[in-house]
Amino acid sequence: MFSSNELGKEKELDAFKAELSEKDFRAFSEFIYSEYGIKMPPVKRVMLQGRLLKRIRELNMNSYSEYKEYFFSKEGQAKEIFNFLNVVTTNKTDFFREPVHFDFLRDEVLPQHSSNNFFKVWSAGCSSGEEPYTISIVLNEYKRLKGGGFNYSIHGSDISNKVLKNAANGVYAEHKIATLPLELKKRYFLKSKDRLNPTVRVKPELQQQMVLKHVNLMDSHYDMKETFDVIFCRNVLIYFDRATQEKVIGKLCNYLKPGGIFFIGHSESLSGMDVPLSHIKPTIFRKI
Repeated sequence: MFSSNELGKEKELDAFKAELSEKDFRAFSEFIYSEYGIKMPPVKRVMLQGRLLKRIRELNMNSYSEYKEYFFSKEGQAKEIFNFLNVVTTNKTDFFREPVHFDFLRDEVLPQHSSNNFFKVWSAGCSSGEEPYTISIVLNEYKRLKGGGFNYSIHGSDISNKVLKNAANGVYAEHKIATLPLELKKRYFLKSKDRLNPTVRVKPELQQQMVLKHVNLMDSHYDMKETFDVIFCRNVLIYFDRATQEKVIGKLCNYLKPGGIFFIGHSESLSGMDVPLSHIKPTIFRKI
């Protein structure tokens, strides 16, 4: 069964009277893999076709092949690359997603940290900001209970400028924080007055210690001038093949302090990889 939204997309595709050919899909998928390490097997062709349709309409183009020619031209790719990335990347995230990691951060990692040093966290693949803001809530709560003497910074990175802009704005649909305890809602979020479009905005104290930047994890090195106590790289590796996963983890570990903590998503595994990490708990590792 299809939802009404999916049926609408099918009708729109029919009206377009075209489809993304296997040859054109292969050109896009090879580019995505070579430049960003993201796997896009043949079963994703219809998905990519649907996602590109809106962008093609916005450019007043008549076919996928016309878009491909434009995209792979020198002038076109320079102008279109960030729009293309916004179309092809998936950015699903939530506040306090996979909460066992935040419990471990609060209960095991922070109590062992020396208050003389800045506590530094990198959220790699931060999407629209729910993960780094969750980290900021945890660190702020720890600072409140400790009574001062604790300073921190958070770096959030992603390949999509669109989601980084959303993260910088810090505005979310109100239902995104529905499951948070009431005291956290009051302490860290401002509710909009527009009840027809209920949203919340994160308070400035969650944003003040945060740096957001564009990072492609496939680059040979990353534009980070420091090392971190903790790195979150969750639900990012699933888009890479095994060899690429190992390379990315190895590079990220260059920016993790000895003894630092590395979190991955619950559907991911580092089993058999040659990386400088020792297993603590499922999906939680320490740099050797």
